[in-house]
Order: sequence, then C-alpha cells, then structure tokens
Amino acid sequence: MRFRHPSGGLIHLAYCTNVHPAETLDGVLTQLSEHCAPVRRRLGRERLGIGLWLAADVVKALSRDPKARATLTEALRREGLEVVTLNGFPYRGFGSAKVKHRVYQPDWTTDARREHTLQLACLLAGLLPDDVTEGTISTLPLAWRTPYDAAAESAAVQQLNRLSRELDLLASGNRRQIRVALEPEPGCVIETTDQASRLLTGPEAPPTDRIGLCLDTCHLATAFEDPDEAIDRLVRQEVPIYKAQLSAALHAEHPERPEVRQALAEFVEERFLHQTRERAQDGTVTARDDLDLALDGEKPLSASGPWRVHHHIPLHAKPPAPLSTTLPVLRQSLARLVGGRRPLTRHLEVETYTWQVLPPELRPTDADQLADGIAAELSLARDLLTDLGLKEEA
Repeated sequence: MRFRHPSGGLIHLAYCTNVHPAETLDGVLTQLSEHCAPVRRRLGRERLGIGLWLAADVVKALSRDPKARATLTEALRREGLEVVTLNGFPYRGFGSAKVKHRVYQPDWTTDARREHTLQLACLLAGLLPDDVTEGTISTLPLAWRTPYDAAAESAAVQQLNRLSRELDLLASGNRRQIRVALEPEPGCVIETTDQASRLLTGPEAPPTDRIGLCLDTCHLATAFEDPDEAIDRLVRQEVPIYKAQLSAALHAEHPERPEVRQALAEFVEERFLHQTRERAQDGTVTARDDLDLALDGEKPLSASGPWRVHHHIPLHAKPPAPLSTTLPVLRQSLARLVGGRRPLTRHLEVETYTWQVLPPELRPTDADQLADGIAAELSLARDLLTDLGLKEEA
C-alpha cells in the first residue's frame, strides 16, 4: 500500500511475511498465493506491499539461480504484491516449535550474518518495483547481550563497516540504494534508541547513509521509552530511521493483582521469547528475559509498577481484560515519524508474527481467519495514516 505525504514524498506500508514461515522457495511461493494475495483481496487493492522474510537456505538458492529469482519476481507480479523492504532478522527456523534465543544467531560478530545480509541486499535490488530506487533490510541489533564484550563489539562494527562498503559497490552497479536498519530489542546489545545512537554516532561507526535504525514500536514501548523523546534524540543526533515496524506490546497496569497475573499467564508459551519490563514509580525499569520468569521465576518481578511484555498483539485486537496493549505508543510514534512537515521514514511494516501463539480466544483457527486479522491490522494502520493527512494511492 502506498501513501503520498503532504510534502510529496511516498510512504510504503507493508506487512511482514514472517507470520507465514517457510524454509524453501516453494514454501515462499505458496505463502504469496495462499496468504498474501487473500489479504490483498480482502483490502480491495490491486497492489499490496509485503515485508518479505526469506530464510537463509532460500536466500542461498535464489542467489545462485537466476531462474529461481525470475520465478519469485513473476509470482509477486501475478499476485499483485510489491517488495521494498525485507525482514532480515531471523536467519532460519522461525517457524520451529522453539525459537527463543536461536533467533539471534548468527549475530553481527560473524561473517555469516554479513554475507546473508549482503545476499538479501542483492536480491532486494532486483525485486524493487521499477519506480522505486530505495530498499531497506531490518536486522538484529548486533547480538543478544550475553556473552558479549569489547572484542565482540569491535568485530560487529567491523562487519557493519565492511557491509557498508559492499552496499556502496552494489549501488554503483545498479543504482539501487539498499540500506540496513538495526532493530533495537529488549535483552539485546542494543535495547534502546539511546544505545543505538551511541553505536551509530561513535568514532568507529559505520556510515549512516548505509546503516541506520529500524524503530519497532512494540520494542520501544516494552522498554518504556517515550516516543517523542526517543525520536527527537535520533533526529538531533542525525541517526536515520530507515524503517519502522508497527506493532503493539502487552500492557499490565496492575500486575500485583491475582486476576491480572492469571491473564498474563495465558500469554506464556514455548516458541518465542517474551521479554518483560517493570517500571517503578521513580522511573527505574527492571528486566526479565521471559514472561514466565517475570511471573514465577527464581527472581520474579516485584509487581510494584506496570509491566510491558514483548508479545506482539494484533494492532486491532483487545486482549482479555484487565490487560491492554501499547497501541497509544504506536499512534504517538507514527504521528512523529510521518505526521510532520517531512517524513522521518518511508518504509512502514506491520509485524505481528505471534498470531499462532496467542491465547485461544485471539488465535486464528485457519488461513481465512488469519487473512481477516492481517487485513484488519492493515486497515487500522491505513486509517492512522490517512488521519495524519497522508493520501492513499491506487
């Protein structure tokens, strides 16, 4: 979906296909026809943007086989889908029964992560629509925080600097500008926008015309960051926001109450990490690496202040009372990102990958219900954009 900003700039809205995990090219092609196209038809649009997720084995197959790339390009055209951004965070196995910390491997200290991201960049340059010259790839914020030391930091920065030079060469050859966006996430080396700023403005930082930030509004909210303060800091320090992921975290205002804890327990599950944060009255934020640890671990959170949980809740959905979501943080962030005189980012991606691990009352029972839900999320995002004065293009 495309929108025209009052300044004249084009804004792209997509949804991320990591909700339909596939580890082969045939699986990706099935995604496009059986999941993405039905969402497009529900929205009544001739064209729908998708934030494509490609597992490492698919990326390697596409990179070495021009016929496979042509097959993917033709499938996108046939299904009325366009790609301007890729989700390069998960490497493989995102649909496994247990993902947890595996999603952070390989990290940015390794050649494997850089090579994978460069392959994604080469593929994206070939997938961009004819009238689009800029693409983005979101990626993990260096690594999970442990084990990690100064040597690991140096290795990661060297990999990013090398990637930046490789992206320069790619652009000189095809005139397509591909930019990589680090995505701060709770529990990682880069958890907050302030940490991202320090990395990207440091003396050894990679050039920000290639490496910038992906702002995920669920992660921002989980860390209890104020959107205006965070975004103002990024603008002041000239850290580019190349991409924003529109997502909502789970919020519990009174986690000390038994009925709230019981409701929270329904969101404990075995596939993904659900980092949990508690904010005390003095503003101090205390962390646990998963929701079950916050509730009943060896050192549970004190429940002396509100909790936020890294559990992506569908944008339009309401979790069982007395829980709520951080949709207000998304609204505030979006107003700051694209509601001003000039947009701070041009690539927006709805990223709710947790549909199949939600409590039963929120979980779709089949592909039709999932398509209905994703279409409802995109409709809400569309309405937020039009309320900010953007005009949808055909």
